[in-house]
Amino acid sequence: MKSFATYKVMKEHEGLTLEEYLKTILQYSGRKIQKLTRQKGILLNGKKVFLQRKVKSNDVLRVLMAQDMAYGVEPEEGSVEILYEDDYMLVLNKPAYQLVHPTGQTTKGTLANYLAYHLQQQGIITTIRPVHRLDRETSGCVIFAKDDRSQFILEQQLKDRTLKRVYWALVKGIVHPPSATIDVPIGFHPTMANRRAVKEKGDPAITHYHTLHTFSETSLIELRLDTGRTHQIRVHLAHIGYPLLGDGMYGIRTSWLTRQALHASSVSFHHVKDQNEITVQAPLPPDLTRAVDFCRSENS
Repeated sequence: MKSFATYKVMKEHEGLTLEEYLKTILQYSGRKIQKLTRQKGILLNGKKVFLQRKVKSNDVLRVLMAQDMAYGVEPEEGSVEILYEDDYMLVLNKPAYQLVHPTGQTTKGTLANYLAYHLQQQGIITTIRPVHRLDRETSGCVIFAKDDRSQFILEQQLKDRTLKRVYWALVKGIVHPPSATIDVPIGFHPTMANRRAVKEKGDPAITHYHTLHTFSETSLIELRLDTGRTHQIRVHLAHIGYPLLGDGMYGIRTSWLTRQALHASSVSFHHVKDQNEITVQAPLPPDLTRAVDFCRSENS
């Protein structure tokens, strides 16, 4: 049986074309609208309608809801820590050393596999849709959408910089200035395909940071991203001379930390349905808490 979402047109939206209403008010993508049109999945007051028809106050719009038939990954039993969940999305706390989703030769053991199993146990079938990524060694907040429309809305917020991501990092050195913006482009490394580098003709990359604590030879800093280039934080920190501790690719390995000292501490976004701003936080994991304590002890 087909399932429809129902919307009533408000007076302030009267005069918009149906296509404008779908795109700007309900935030359906152009591709999704085309697909719904082919499926005869858009009804206005119970009837099929042209997209250029202007809507009126109190019109009732019904839009076909897609029914996912598979998860897109193989469900696998494993632990997931849910920081936030509603009908449209989840925020999970990713542990270090775990991939967000299958890639290359790795098809199991990812956060996506474990989430698929978690939803399967609840009788929920939905494609696993990560809205953004974290490196394997980075811990913290990852957002997953439960349907394609929610994914589109959240990805638009990411593009428009209204979805905000905050990170904590331990770096080598006393950062100066203590707060600043790093605005240098990033592109592929000229000789190593799996690395990125600062390049004059690379993609724009903007990272804001400020210092939370300084120790004898290290600093704990908070970073906010305007862009999401691969390895952005790690490349930018190395570029300004304060490499990430524990990072064997761009930073400095240490005997007392077995992975890069980077944690996605929070995400902020506007709720898919009511646009209320929500902030979700992930506590600093035990290994990074110990690393901070170690830096503090060297300070005393």
